[in-house]
Amino acid sequence: MTPTGWDGARGLVEAAFNGDLSLEEQRVLEAVRATVDALDHGVLRSAEQQAPGQWTTNAWVKQAILLYMRSQKMETMEVGPFEFHDKVPLKRDLAEQGVRVVPPGTIRYGAFVEPGVIVMPGYVNIGAWVGSGTMVDTWATVGSCAQIGRNVHLAGGVGIGGVLEPPQAQPVIVEDNCFVGSRVVVTEGAVIEQEAVLGPGVIISATIPIYDVREGQDGKEFRGRVPARAVVVGGVRPRRWPGGESWITCNYIIGERKESTDKKVSLEGALREYGISS
Repeated sequence: MTPTGWDGARGLVEAAFNGDLSLEEQRVLEAVRATVDALDHGVLRSAEQQAPGQWTTNAWVKQAILLYMRSQKMETMEVGPFEFHDKVPLKRDLAEQGVRVVPPGTIRYGAFVEPGVIVMPGYVNIGAWVGSGTMVDTWATVGSCAQIGRNVHLAGGVGIGGVLEPPQAQPVIVEDNCFVGSRVVVTEGAVIEQEAVLGPGVIISATIPIYDVREGQDGKEFRGRVPARAVVVGGVRPRRWPGGESWITCNYIIGERKESTDKKVSLEGALREYGISS
């Protein structure tokens, strides 16, 4: 869905991306830069939620990001003792926006973060959207166009993959009130539905199976999606090959976040309910 008033920009972006218009045309450049600026201010998003667990990708917005990068020239940027050499500037006016960024944490221009977000020495890439009350902890990364909900904790070293190409591909989604444990990796447009808990070291992708081993579920399988309120831990499963048997990565849903669990409780506390330490 394109917000009212953006149809003209969308048409120019799509035509330039398909090669029907030159990126050097002033009207095209203006449309591209206006789109990225709208991303930076939260007016546009790379993906929009239609219902819990259901998202629509705005491919033309991702096309605009790719065109913007193509049109930008490398430049040197200095921030205190730090020097950067890149095409995309850093996000500005953080104090006015109510966002805390601890050095050397980085938010790129074209990402939107709501008031109350805290970025430790982590990274938020262009096209991403991060909701209020969310913590991007030390060395956690939020990739291109990823959508991170409100009151989410991305623990130390979490890797939220970027999905910029192809433009029509869904970015990674982490919905509201999720706990994402240390060194978790979420890639390939996976969706983590609201209030889910991911234990340390879990890898969620489009191909790694997630088995629901709760009572009555009989190992129901998910791929690329963690159901709302599910508590997930990493594991392995046997796999037989022509040359023998090995063990490969999988994940298990071992429980559901209890209604009595406060949304602000620690990840360790949420896992301890199931006899697992973080």
